[in-house]
Amino acid sequence: MNSESDFIKTVFGLKLKQQRQKKNWSLQDLAVKTGLSKSYLNEIENGKKYPKHDKIIQLSEALSCTFDDLVSTKLDKSLAPFNEILQSDFFKEVPLELFGINKNNLISIISDAPKKVTAFINALIEISQNYNLGKERFYFAVLRSFQELYDNYFPEIEEKVSLFTQENNVKPGKNLKSEILEKILAEKFSYTIRSEDFEKYGTLDNLRSLFIPEKKLLLLNQKLEKDQKTFILAKEIGFNVLELKIRPNTYSWLDFGSFEEILNNFYASYFAGALLISKEPVIEKTSEFFQYNTWESKNFENLINSFTRSPETFYYRLTNILSAEMGIKDLFYLCLVKKKNSDKIQILKELHLNHQQAPHANATNEHYCRRWIAVKNLDHLKENETLTDAQISHYKDQGISYLVISTSQKNPFSDGSNRSYCLGILLNSQTIKKISFIKSPSLKTINVGVTCESCSIADCEVRQAPPVRLEKEHFNLSMKSSVEKIRKRFEN
Repeated sequence: MNSESDFIKTVFGLKLKQQRQKKNWSLQDLAVKTGLSKSYLNEIENGKKYPKHDKIIQLSEALSCTFDDLVSTKLDKSLAPFNEILQSDFFKEVPLELFGINKNNLISIISDAPKKVTAFINALIEISQNYNLGKERFYFAVLRSFQELYDNYFPEIEEKVSLFTQENNVKPGKNLKSEILEKILAEKFSYTIRSEDFEKYGTLDNLRSLFIPEKKLLLLNQKLEKDQKTFILAKEIGFNVLELKIRPNTYSWLDFGSFEEILNNFYASYFAGALLISKEPVIEKTSEFFQYNTWESKNFENLINSFTRSPETFYYRLTNILSAEMGIKDLFYLCLVKKKNSDKIQILKELHLNHQQAPHANATNEHYCRRWIAVKNLDHLKENETLTDAQISHYKDQGISYLVISTSQKNPFSDGSNRSYCLGILLNSQTIKKISFIKSPSLKTINVGVTCESCSIADCEVRQAPPVRLEKEHFNLSMKSSVEKIRKRFEN
C-alpha cells in the first residue's frame, strides 16, 4: 500500500464487505438498509473512500455489528492472512498499474478467498527462497516482465530524446562528445563533474561513478573509457529530463531501496541508449545489413562501429528497434560472463520478447550449453580481442531454430572477465523473408540444448555434465506408461 491511510481504508472496506456477505446482502440491499448510495458503498468496499463518523454508525446499525467491529484495523481469523499481504513490499513498491492491474480489483479478488490466495502467495515465496530468488532478483524479474509486455519499446521516452536533441542542438551518434554532455549537465542542471581516482578508496576501484545529490556532484572514475563516460553522462541527463527523483546514486549497481529505483534506472538507461544511437539511422542501416546475401562477421561489426564502440549498447538498442519498428517480435537478448580462471558461464542480463525463449538464467547451478555461439566465443577469445560470429541454433527438443549473432570482448572494467552479448531471432516465415543471409553457406546450423542436465544430444563433444534431469523425466514417463498398461489389463 502507498500509505497508512490507504491501509486503513482498505481494511475498513474488507470488513464492511465481510459483514455484508455474512447477511447474504448485495450492495443494493445494503444501500436500501442504510440510505447510502450503491456507488458510494462500492467505493468504500474497494478502499477508495473512508466514511465519516455518522455514516459508520449507520452501517454498523444496519449490519448489527459494533462501531469498533468496522473501524478496528485488527482483522479476524478469516481475513488475518490478508494483513501481511496488504503491508508487504509487493503492494508498497511494485506499481501494479504498469501491468494494467487495478489495485482495488486485485484486493477484491484476494478478499473473496484470502486463505487460498495467501497460501498461493506463500507457495511462490517458498519457491523463490528455495531457488535463492531474493528481493533484488524478484524486482529485476518484475522489470523484465514489464519490458517484455511493451516489447521493450517506449515511444514517450523516444519522443523526449527527440525533443531534447532539438532544444539543445545535439547530434546523436558515435561522435557525440562527452564534453557536450558535461556542458549541458553543468549549465542546464547545475552539475559539478569531477574525475576521481577511486582506487585509493580500496574496494571502490570497480565503481564507475558516484552521484552526490546534495551537492549535485558527479564523480567519475578516472579509468573510464570514452564510451563508458559518455553513457554515464547521457544517463544522468535522462534522470533529469525524465524528472526521475528516486534513483540509484552509484554505477554499477550496488544496492537499491525500492522497485521504483530499479524502474527509474531502466528509464534513464533507455534514454541514454536512445540518445547515443538514433532510431531512424539504426532502422535504415540494420535493414541494409539484413539484405546481404552472405553472412560475414565484418558486416555486423561495421554496423556496430557505425554507431558506437560499445557492442553492449548496440545489441541492447536493437531490442528496442527490431520488435517495434521492424516487425521482428520473437527475439531474445543475453549478456553472458566468464570470469578469469573459471570455466563457469553465467547469464548476467536477459530479455525475452513475445515468447519465453530458451535459454534463461537459473539458480540451479546447471551447465549452460557449450554449443551456443556466445559461449564458444568466450572460449576462443584472445587478449584484447573483440570476436563476432553467428550460427543458427536449433533446439532439437523444442523443434525451433534461432539466428543467433554474438559479440564477445574482454570486459574493460573488471578483473579480466570476458563478456558475450548475443541476439537471438526466431526463424519463422516472416523473419526468413526479412533476413537474406539466412541460407548463407557461411552460417552453420548447430543442434543445441539449454543445459547439459536437460539436453538430449547423445554425441555432444563438449558436454559438461550428464543429462540427469532429462533421465529423470524419461524415467517418470516410462513409469507412467507401465502404470497405464497395468491399469488397462485389469480394466478388461
